[in-house]
Amino acid sequence: MRAKKSLGQNFLMHARIAERIALTAKLASDAVVLEIGPGTGMLTRELLKLAGKVIALEADKELFEKLQADFADEIAEKRLELIYGDIRVWDFEMYLNSRYSVKDGASDYQVVANIPYYLTGEIFRKFLEAENQPSSMTLLVQKEVADRIVGNPERSRGARGGKESILSLSVKAYGTPKREFLVPRGAFTPAPNVDSAVLTIRDISRKNFATKRQEKQFFKLLHAGFAHKRKFVRKNLLEAGLSAGDIPEKARAEDLPLSTWLGLCR
Repeated sequence: MRAKKSLGQNFLMHARIAERIALTAKLASDAVVLEIGPGTGMLTRELLKLAGKVIALEADKELFEKLQADFADEIAEKRLELIYGDIRVWDFEMYLNSRYSVKDGASDYQVVANIPYYLTGEIFRKFLEAENQPSSMTLLVQKEVADRIVGNPERSRGARGGKESILSLSVKAYGTPKREFLVPRGAFTPAPNVDSAVLTIRDISRKNFATKRQEKQFFKLLHAGFAHKRKFVRKNLLEAGLSAGDIPEKARAEDLPLSTWLGLCR
């Protein structure tokens, strides 16, 4: 199958890397896994070895039809549900809650995927801010994005890192991110222009927010604080009519840890 640039397709072609991703997700034998963009099915095949059920959402009609043929047995056995659709508009919460086991009012599921890189931020928001959050996410993303979220592990060798961003703080507010391992660009076809990394987000919850209002206030503060990068964060917040608490006069938004933002929020 030829990759479609319009869909941001870069097919993972190394079975051992796919196996390692599936193992990194730490799936229970009865786990329900949601895979976004199964592509050629390389990762799907490994997920099926470990999980109880895989739900794979594919937006490419040609690939969807090929996957139907390639995984006909698994579909017949009801271990794989293959869905033709776009993650940006698919109501996954309604779908999951109508079909799978419910714990404390929500379906228990995990997200594992090699996602289109241009949808990375949107996918984080869609699942982390969802009413029905996954228990964990294991995603193949750009190395630069993974480093921005968890902090650059090469910082001690002189590389710039450790700064926060709206993306990193948004992810950390809901769970614990970790860069698991690197995946070279040569592992894909076509090869992207950047190296990739497997990022996990575990222990996903809303434990940092006592109310829905507090959650909304947190993001209001973040966007106001990062609004003008050349200005100090205190000035940004005060100009937006928000409290700056005891933030130092010359602190910048990227220098403040999650705990400071949560303290302001509360």
